[in-house]
Amino acid sequence: MRVVIQDNYEKMSKWAADYIANKIRSHKEDRPFVLGLPTGSSPIGVYQELVRQNQAGELSFANVVTFNMDEYVGLDHDHDQSYWYFMHDNFFNHLVDMKPENINILNGMATDPEAECAAYEEKIASYGGIDLFMGGIGVDGHIAFNEPYTSLNSRTGLRKLTTDTRIVNSRFFGNDPEKVPAMALSVGVGTVCDAKEVMILINGHNKARALAKTVEGDVSHKWTCSALQLHNGAIIACDEEACGELTVDTYKYFLDIERDQRL
Repeated sequence: MRVVIQDNYEKMSKWAADYIANKIRSHKEDRPFVLGLPTGSSPIGVYQELVRQNQAGELSFANVVTFNMDEYVGLDHDHDQSYWYFMHDNFFNHLVDMKPENINILNGMATDPEAECAAYEEKIASYGGIDLFMGGIGVDGHIAFNEPYTSLNSRTGLRKLTTDTRIVNSRFFGNDPEKVPAMALSVGVGTVCDAKEVMILINGHNKARALAKTVEGDVSHKWTCSALQLHNGAIIACDEEACGELTVDTYKYFLDIERDQRL
């Protein structure tokens, strides 16, 4: 596991965007570069930098296929809190050469959610898997909507959201947890960990415990983020504020080992 510690959110976002851009540019296979993407506040800075590079002609998305992590059940594309809406508003609509047919987001209005999730897994496999899956984590360490105690081998499926998650997300729904959908479609922990590389963004003091559990804790389905310890291509991109609960030796180790690394 790599843990890349940056001074602040802006530098973390720039590092992560540059890493992704470098992977896209260096992709030489005949098939497209397959990129897994999250929603939430953590990736917004990354999206802004990728858009900047794309609009400046420094980076092309013409040969990139994307798969998003999750979507609320019961929200259509036009709902301003759907993740389809979020991704287009914050990212896809601003890219000059992203092909709409290369964008994959779970359909929260699917009449058969199980079939929708199975088809999603099949489509990922049809591209040869995901090259790089970027994600964030919740304060309880959940990846996508894989709440605590979700199997670390889980696949894309229907997830019931915890009360805590609905309370946290209620800030987008008029601060009313009851307005937050109770169910979501989500890739599984196993789906994420099948990617060749997984990059998790962790920023802010409120994520400090989750970062410590991800890096130093036991592998446990209580903290689904801990599954990254078993991944050969796991990267944590974090800011200083998120490092508050790492032991001093761990903090110093990763600063030292990453000192001369560029990307």
